[in-house]
Amino acid sequence: MDDIVKQALAKWPNVPHCYGWLGLDARGNWYMRDDRTQAEGPFVQAKGSMLRHDKLIDFIHRNYEHDDEGQWFFQNGPQRVYVELEAAPLVWRVAEEGGGKFTVTAHTGQAVDVSGCLLDEAGRLYLVAPIGLGLVHTQDVGIAAEAIEQGLWTPETVQASELPQRFGHVMSPAQGHAGAAAALSKQ
Repeated sequence: MDDIVKQALAKWPNVPHCYGWLGLDARGNWYMRDDRTQAEGPFVQAKGSMLRHDKLIDFIHRNYEHDDEGQWFFQNGPQRVYVELEAAPLVWRVAEEGGGKFTVTAHTGQAVDVSGCLLDEAGRLYLVAPIGLGLVHTQDVGIAAEAIEQGLWTPETVQASELPQRFGHVMSPAQGHAGAAAALSKQ
């Protein structure tokens, strides 16, 4: 986390969290979702505007984390901006280094060691690493297939709907927040 973010948290510890305004798609792209976009429906159905500002994206990457409930967020100064996920909290880029060696890097730029490989009912390939579950970027599936063919990874067949519970991540913090707010208003 950036030092400036830590300082802002210390200065303003009680800033309300933000839900529904930021989404991460299956290719590692960030989307800003204004009120109009959110009114059109949940993330993926209504993505919003893709972020293209490199410095903003780098800032998000450096401050992208998850809470104890498995909700992924971007710490924007004192405010937590919870992220709507299309497929998984991370998107992996896979590269072949030659000599049967492959590297895996999260969309945030963090290099990881793979501890598991999963294949869902739609043929989507996921990798497990110490920082979490991620979907292999569509452009890198062929490279990942090389690693599988070489016996480096052995895919386990899974159902995509079971992955959030198994790996402890929340696909839509906004949906959970809206449900909790509705329950409180009925009390």
